Amino acid sequence: MTSVQGTAVDVPTEDGVADAYLARPGDGSPRPGVLLYQDAFGLRPHLRAMADRLAGAGYTVLVPNVFYRHGRAPVVELPEFIDPSARPRIFEKLRPVMRSLTDDLAMRDAGAFLRRLDESPLVADGPVAITGYCMGARLALLTADAHPDRVAAVGGFHGGQLATDAPDSPHLVADRIRAELYFGHADDDPSLPPQQIERLEEALTAAGVRHRCEVYEGAHHGFTQADTAAYHEGAAERHWAALLDLLKRTF
Repeated sequence: MTSVQGTAVDVPTEDGVADAYLARPGDGSPRPGVLLYQDAFGLRPHLRAMADRLAGAGYTVLVPNVFYRHGRAPVVELPEFIDPSARPRIFEKLRPVMRSLTDDLAMRDAGAFLRRLDESPLVADGPVAITGYCMGARLALLTADAHPDRVAAVGGFHGGQLATDAPDSPHLVADRIRAELYFGHADDDPSLPPQQIERLEEALTAAGVRHRCEVYEGAHHGFTQADTAAYHEGAAERHWAALLDLLKRTF
């Protein structure tokens, strides 16, 4: 793993300025770009550490605060370790923030985030990849639909509500996806029950999308997030292996 440099950056959007974190190999040479979409808890030390790990593997990684309309990160105060007793209080504050981020707003922002990668001398020419966690898996899938020429690969981990009965369910964009997709689902995840996993698989297969969907047995929703009680070390390392393999095939 190479040395890594990480910096706070601001990303101009149509609605203001999103604070973000940019991690890249320390040699300063242009590398393939990766957009990392947050979980609900947002941009914080753990996500910066995840970006650093990706950068150490040879990528330039942008982690935007998708809730920037409500302030710079952290949008709500977070403990160093998010245990079950803290979650209800945190989500009481986060739910209205999450609901305010409509798909239209998120995709308007996605264009700005991709432009930031395009314009950076630290990012190699060509398409980018996206990895997303929890709500970020939905954002990643929608971004691949909105920017099919810019997104070559998507990794989505413990994503929720990916194939619902709603008319705006993310799985309905499958026929417009050109990227290769990998999904690592949490086992026994209330936000993505077996019928949704099956519906997502069927939609991707019917659309001819290159994809692989796997259920990580014994891993709960949020299994990659080491600063939460949901963390599962074995599943998290499996996620890293799958993600890096996807990126290696992409670039």
